[in-house]
Amino acid sequence: MVSYMPADHLLQARLAPVLFKGRLHFVKEGLPLPGFRFSFLGSCNQAKTSMENVRCNMTEFWKEHSKAATMEEMMLDSRAKELTEQELPEILSMLPPLTGNRVLELGAGIGRFTSRLLTMAAHVTAVDFMESFVEKNRKDNGHHSNGTFIQADVTKLDLPQLSFSFIFSNWLMMYLSDEELKSCLEKMLSWLQPGGFLFFRESCNHRSGDCKRDFNPTCYRSEAQYSHLVTSVQVEAPDGGRSFGFDIVFKRKVQTYVEMKNNPNQICWLLQKVPRSSSSQNGFSTFQQFLDNQQYTRRGILRYEKMFGAGYVSTGGPSTTKEFVDLLNLKPGQKVLDVGCGIGGGDFYMAKTFGVDVLGLDLSDNMVDIAMERARSENLPSVQFEVADATRRTFPEGSFDVIYSRDTILHIDDKLALFKQFHSWLKPGGQLLISDYCCGEKPWTAAFEAYVKQRGYILFTPAEYGKFIQEAGFCRVQAEDRTTQFIQVIESELQRAVDIKDEFIKEFSEGDYFAIINGWKEKLERSKSGDQRWGLFHATKN
Repeated sequence: MVSYMPADHLLQARLAPVLFKGRLHFVKEGLPLPGFRFSFLGSCNQAKTSMENVRCNMTEFWKEHSKAATMEEMMLDSRAKELTEQELPEILSMLPPLTGNRVLELGAGIGRFTSRLLTMAAHVTAVDFMESFVEKNRKDNGHHSNGTFIQADVTKLDLPQLSFSFIFSNWLMMYLSDEELKSCLEKMLSWLQPGGFLFFRESCNHRSGDCKRDFNPTCYRSEAQYSHLVTSVQVEAPDGGRSFGFDIVFKRKVQTYVEMKNNPNQICWLLQKVPRSSSSQNGFSTFQQFLDNQQYTRRGILRYEKMFGAGYVSTGGPSTTKEFVDLLNLKPGQKVLDVGCGIGGGDFYMAKTFGVDVLGLDLSDNMVDIAMERARSENLPSVQFEVADATRRTFPEGSFDVIYSRDTILHIDDKLALFKQFHSWLKPGGQLLISDYCCGEKPWTAAFEAYVKQRGYILFTPAEYGKFIQEAGFCRVQAEDRTTQFIQVIESELQRAVDIKDEFIKEFSEGDYFAIINGWKEKLERSKSGDQRWGLFHATKN
């Protein structure tokens, strides 16, 4: 039975939205929908626009690959059951807590994730545009009282604003054109509550499944294309107030596909709906875009590496890394989280030298791309990387033995909140080791003020920094002002630059060489004046 109700009463009545014959209807949650076909594709013979042609091609493709509604058909892979056994828990482990949440699952297929989401959330609306898949999902999971199953084309789906706190999508966006994807992302933003999350996973760069395909209209985008698309969309709040967009919480590879199929092109994103203000990021939509287009362009990163040493983009390169890591007394099998991992040199060093497992996080896509390239040649499965915002990332309590960070937290405003997270993520007895840019007492020189503003740094004195760590709950906090060492390192790096001048210019350019030299000289001047300082912080969790 179909009920009719204004959209603003949807949540109070606990009715689920359904599109039928172009109108929005509402049905009681959990009721199966026999006899109804919520299809909006129309006749392919009547397609008049390129977008309609895309939909027709995708429909024909999936008609061919949904006849029996099997796992192998849906995943387009003969090893579907084996892959699912390994990857399903991996994917679910990436999701934020869903207890009490209303979840929208787009491209639900036959329900291999629906069955698990239904046990985790208050309600799941599972949508797919192939009838056989929806019926199979309903047959297997319809006994749950908190599920609604809808057949619909996501490009035509129309749901009330702010009606979900989590959207889950697994292999959907690669079946949409760029125009369709932009439109769908805008709708997803409007359907999500502020602070809500979007998780999606896609095959990037090329196909992954081994199923025979007579034709293949799938769009295999690069990771960078997806990241740009999802962070570029914006919508206004329903009241016409502030705008909202997506920020990346993390982006990471599906390790199951790396290990079982030597395929690094299965990529997951977790995004959060946040207020958007372009002025706060120097004209860029997100802080990540600001980093990747300003300080951490690919060329800029490689120039830094030439100064710091192969694999490194932090002060002192391999020498300070060895000195600081030795303070940790690492043991084989320990788990290390590297926050602001750069291009991974320190992570490879820890894994190879001490036999630890390392997860490296960095907000810069360019940094992680280079780290991934290096990882393939290092052949170290114990080191993994992901693009992630450490201030939004979550891990279970007691996940790591060590949290390590080099010259990164200078970008983060609320350091105390981050250090409290670190404390939670560490096991009892776990260690925190941080080096970071600090500052002297104010007032600063005008030049230093301008430098800090241009870079977007949030700096404190070494003593203030140490107090934040102590306030976060750590004990045995050692807060050292290492500015003298910092000055010595800069001077040695400047001398090294003179020694490799010809090599540097040949690899980059004369302009690049003098840009780096001048940058290092300015850093030296700021440090000798007392404005810029460098701190080393070591602490333990009881």
